Order: sequence, then C-alpha cells, then structure tokens
Amino acid sequence: MPLPRLLVLNQYYHPGVEATAHLLTELCESLTPDYRVTVITGRLRDREDQPDYELRNGVEIVRVHSTSFDRASIYGRVANYFTYLGRAFRRGLTAQRPDIILCMTDPPLVGDIGYLIARRFRRPLVVVSQDVFPEVAVNLKRLRQPIVIALLAALIAFYLRRAARIVAIGPVMRDRLIAKGASPDRISVIPNWVDVAAITPRDHDNAWSQEQGLDERFVVMHSGNVGHAQNLDTLLRATLELRDLHDLLLLIVGTGARHAEIFGQAQALADDRIRFLPYQPRDRLSESLSSAHVHYVGLSPGLAGFVVPSRLYGVLAAARPVLVAADPQSETAALVREIECGVVVPPNCPDQVARAIREFASGEHDLSEMGRRGRAYVEEHASLKEATARYRALLGDVRGRPASPC
Repeated sequence: MPLPRLLVLNQYYHPGVEATAHLLTELCESLTPDYRVTVITGRLRDREDQPDYELRNGVEIVRVHSTSFDRASIYGRVANYFTYLGRAFRRGLTAQRPDIILCMTDPPLVGDIGYLIARRFRRPLVVVSQDVFPEVAVNLKRLRQPIVIALLAALIAFYLRRAARIVAIGPVMRDRLIAKGASPDRISVIPNWVDVAAITPRDHDNAWSQEQGLDERFVVMHSGNVGHAQNLDTLLRATLELRDLHDLLLLIVGTGARHAEIFGQAQALADDRIRFLPYQPRDRLSESLSSAHVHYVGLSPGLAGFVVPSRLYGVLAAARPVLVAADPQSETAALVREIECGVVVPPNCPDQVARAIREFASGEHDLSEMGRRGRAYVEEHASLKEATARYRALLGDVRGRPASPC
C-alpha cells in the first residue's frame, strides 16, 4: 500500500540556517517512514545555485524561484515573502494530490496559501505556528500602518479559523491563538525540540574553544539569530557594569537582520571582550555550544507567547545553564524556572543581566548542576524522537486513522 502524501509549505528548508529551516528538515525527514513528503520551499540568499528539485533523505524538495534579498531591509523581506507565496501557491495547486497539507508560519501568510491548496484538493490543513503575526511586528515597531496591520490580522484569522489543526509551540502561544479566533479544540501544544543525539555535552576546553582562543575566559554566548526579537542590546549594555571582569568574553554567534546594527553598537563600546562569529556548522554545534559557561537567551518586552526562542533546547542539550532576559510569563522564562537550569531576569534591565553574569562568574551558582537538569529535561520531554511521535499522532488523527507505532 502506497504511503500517504504530505505536502509541506515553508519559505525556509535545508540548507537554510534559520530555526524553521532546521526544525522542519528534521521533522520531515523523521516522518518519511510514514509519509511521502514533498516540501515546497524558496530560494536562500547566497544559495541561489541550489537545484530546483532534490531528493534528500527521503524528502522531495521543490525550490521555487522566489527572491532572496537581504532580510535586514523590510522591503526586501516583503519581496521575498510575496514572490515565495505566489510561486509556492502555483506549484502547490499543480502538485500530485496530497493527503494532508502542513505549513509553518514562515512567511506569516503561508497558512492562507495552504488553506486554498487544501480546498483545491479537499484535504485537511495543519498549521504549525512558530510565531504570531502581526503582533510580533507591531510590538517590535517594525509595522506601524493601521490598515496593513488590520489586513494582516484578518488574513491570519482567516486560516486560524479554518485549519483542521493548529500547533502552538507553547501554552502561552496557545492562548494568543485562541484570542485571535482559533478554536480551542483544534489546537495542540507541541513544543519545539532538539536532536539530543546530534548535540551532546562536551568539555568547555574542547577543540573548537581552543581554535577560538577561549582558554582562561569566562564565556557568555548568544548562539542563533541576531534579529529584532533577541534583545541583544541589553546584553551589550550590561558590559558597561562589568568592566572589572577582565576574563569575561561575550561571544555572539550567528547572523540576522540586526547583525550590522549590533556589531556597530559593540564597536562603539570599544570593548575587546565582545566578539562576533558566523553560524557554525551543525556538526560542530556540540563543541561550540559547550564552549560557553552560560548562554544568554533574550526576548524583547511584549513578545511572550508571540515568539518562543527555539535555541534554548540546543543550549540545554549541551548541558549549559541559561541567563534569560524575558517577560516572566513567557514560555522560556517559565521553563527555565521550572527545571532550575538558569537565572531569569526581566527584559530591558542591563543592570540585572550584569548582576546575574557576575553571580555566574563568581561561582554563586552550580553551573554543572544547572546544565545537568537542562540536559535531563530535553532528553525526556523535548527530543526529536518525542516531537516526531507527537506529530505522527496528530497527523494520524487528522487523517482519521490511528498513528503508527513509534
């Protein structure tokens, strides 16, 4: 009997460095024993030579010719969104008849395209909400025009009310989606995950840290997107109160829409204890993440439930403690408090960030024990295997059939 077909829509997929690209790649490849998976994705900046069609680890990848402008420009980002949406819609309508359509919310309106394709084939739509728009853009002051905000809100509410199932990646996000019109009985909470076999704890003094010259330094790391939601300004301002910690090193690993701006702020501080590195190869993440003594996870004020930083799970898999600067009701803050794997402070409070770093550096916290708790949590609750089992059960339920055994 042929496998059922799963048609997946998202602007980013392998080999993209975006969180949704990596998460979706892992999920789709993990579902190939149960589904014939086809992903319609877009072009990546500096990766425009990727083939239009590729079969990778059992997943059919179809890349449409969307634009790939620098996302730092709002106009470039909008162009990327709409060229992807238009061309993905056309390819989706002509795809071989799927049994389920699944999309992540990148770009935010992809759920509307997914719904129209689902109507075309009379098949169910599953939407995985990685963030909630337009509230994210409004809170970050990236979107100010009332007419555009109202139109986006209406379009997103349209598919939220009609999707067969919506996945929220946290309980606060679930409440946000219900407030936007989603039916509570059609929302499932499935947190993001980490492949605990791929990211494992290593010594601080490992090959990667030696290559970067991190010996004898107390390393506070941000590893991931350098964008508008990550609130890295607060981390930089905290260094002004830590000038006496000569062995401190702030290591910002990654790129994003605000990379040039954050780099400029660091240069203005003229502090050689702040260093920047590009995204690291995935096969070296265990080493790079383990090279930090503490990881900083920031979230701008007002974003609780609208954004859930997925990089937290990688940090916990590497058994490193976390310094969270976020609203106390956010999923990230609540989780770190629950498993006691770090310290939580409010956002936009550089003095409290500085105080927490000083406490970490002076030995007031048991970093090894915090790391051990974090690793134990993701092994039990946030592994790729656990997430795949939940998605397999959800998709089976949507199709009206029992999920296959894990």
